[in-house]
Amino acid sequence: MAKARKSGKLECVYFGSGVIVMMDVLMVLAAVALQAGDSGEPTEPTEPIASAESAATAVATSSAEAPMLVAEPQEATGRFTTATEVRPILTATRGNWVSVREYDGQDLVYVTHLWAWRCGLVQLKLGINGAAPQLWPLPACHTDTAQPNGILDTDGLPYRSFNLQSVDTVTVEITYDDLTTDMVTVNRLGQPQP
Repeated sequence: MAKARKSGKLECVYFGSGVIVMMDVLMVLAAVALQAGDSGEPTEPTEPIASAESAATAVATSSAEAPMLVAEPQEATGRFTTATEVRPILTATRGNWVSVREYDGQDLVYVTHLWAWRCGLVQLKLGINGAAPQLWPLPACHTDTAQPNGILDTDGLPYRSFNLQSVDTVTVEITYDDLTTDMVTVNRLGQPQP
């Protein structure tokens, strides 16, 4: 049985041990509405991101180690496991793809939002302070569970640590499972940059 309770400024709905924040429900409804008007045709991939001159800490492995990517079928299942299903949500929430938090004398760069929609992605790259985006591994999609995009303890931590106040901008490049790409650069407050 569902129970509604206000928690701060967000209204939460409790289903047993799980919590659904109403904002998440609104985002899913918006995505479904946007998807209804989508032709379903993939867009042309964007140009690769050029390297910047500034030296920054590498986020993960080099681009030279990028795996060969293969487009996956785009059959909508209602489980948000394809580009067709997650693209409208990620397009509407570009400013939330990453966040920077100061904690315990460090900058922590989180990718939790992208991990929560990773089943429609095949690749994630991040670049710090203008550096060329580097691969950031995505956990496997849990298709054998009721929530394939759920983040489990065994998936690891959805953040990396950097020196305090060292992260000014983060460039994020995602590759959907239909092999189209999208990119955004945000400042440490999550505001998209030109």
